[in-house]
Amino acid sequence: MPPSPSSAGAGAASASPSASASASDPTPSWWESVSQARSRIQALSSILPPPASQDVAALADSDRPARALLRSPAAYAALSDAVRAGGGADDPACHWLYDTLLSADPDLRLAALAFLPLLAALYLRRLPPELPSSLSGFEAVLLAVYSSEAKNRQGKPVLVQVADLSVPSLYHTPASSPSPSSKSPRRPQPPPIPPPQATPVVGVLSPPLEPQAAVKSTKRAGIIGVAFEAYYSKILQMPAASKVDACNAVAAWAGQYCKCRFELDDKELEEEEGDSLGSVSPMSSEAENGKELEEELAGMRINGDTSGRNCHEDYDKEARVPLPWELLQPVMRVLGHCLLAPLNPVEVRDAAASAVRVVYARACHDLVPQAILAARSLIELDKSARKAAKAAAAAASGTIVAAGTAGSTASSSRPSSKPNTPSKQRKPDTLLVSK
Repeated sequence: MPPSPSSAGAGAASASPSASASASDPTPSWWESVSQARSRIQALSSILPPPASQDVAALADSDRPARALLRSPAAYAALSDAVRAGGGADDPACHWLYDTLLSADPDLRLAALAFLPLLAALYLRRLPPELPSSLSGFEAVLLAVYSSEAKNRQGKPVLVQVADLSVPSLYHTPASSPSPSSKSPRRPQPPPIPPPQATPVVGVLSPPLEPQAAVKSTKRAGIIGVAFEAYYSKILQMPAASKVDACNAVAAWAGQYCKCRFELDDKELEEEEGDSLGSVSPMSSEAENGKELEEELAGMRINGDTSGRNCHEDYDKEARVPLPWELLQPVMRVLGHCLLAPLNPVEVRDAAASAVRVVYARACHDLVPQAILAARSLIELDKSARKAAKAAAAAASGTIVAAGTAGSTASSSRPSSKPNTPSKQRKPDTLLVSK
């Protein structure tokens, strides 16, 4: 259930002067956005402990306080600790997130949406709740994101149109029918029959959203999946810490930390070892790149031992949750961005690489074909990207070494000259003679 009107109204009281303006125009002006952002930052600093509250309060003095709040690692870490310690109906951190998600400022909503992966992970981990109201704060935030997404879609589904390969496009020309042999006698051919009109193949990514007043057990996965779809639509602006939390949450939900998650990596390493043994020079550059790739893949096995656990071993599965496709589909898109986006830092890509391998193992054990196909494709793309990066780094280092060697060779081949002998002919001195 959402927070009480009294507590929610207290957080929105400071923004009451701009309520009439925001009612007519949903996008506030620059000064209204700055005022709302400073008000929300001051409210956030009041619920944080003293060391972090001062750092967060200093963000209100910037030119774009909402954007500064979104990009502040200290503010994210402090509010994350507050969210981990709360979750109930009277939790001030959940109240702040709920009120901020209802703000008219897009940057403020992004600052609150960045905590969705952490909040969803904590919520699913603590189910079933000890008390009925112990998780109502988390549920209020999830419902706020769901309601906002349902309002934006206006009761329409999210569709995707699959290209028809029989129709020519900018990127391909369909194969023509084989021409008859030249030896066969020509016969009058009837006029060609035009092909039927291509019917577009439309797939439904997300069905129309129904209004939800509470998070029921039968609707829980769908509500969280829609919340992750809203998160994915703004993922380019999310901080790196939020993306790492999203990858760690997906890995914990899958929870299949057995050796099956390294199945595709082991096949790749076996092929590379066979190629290096069959080559003439075992310490070639390709073998060295394969060894570095093996060390890098082994370093990503942070959730288990190096050799992997036995599939029948009873390891810790307390964070595992059911993963229906309505939840797994938006989550896999988030993993795909974290894994393949070129501007993501290394820690985000490594966390996504570890998470997608755990999802692959879980899908193989549960026999979910869509999840197996999606996870396997992401793993293959990850390995290709790491190979390309290693090859580019090796080529760049080889170019630098070759340039240095050529420079040293050129300098050593120059003829030596005596120190008193100039290399160029001096111009005659010009003497100034006074008349």
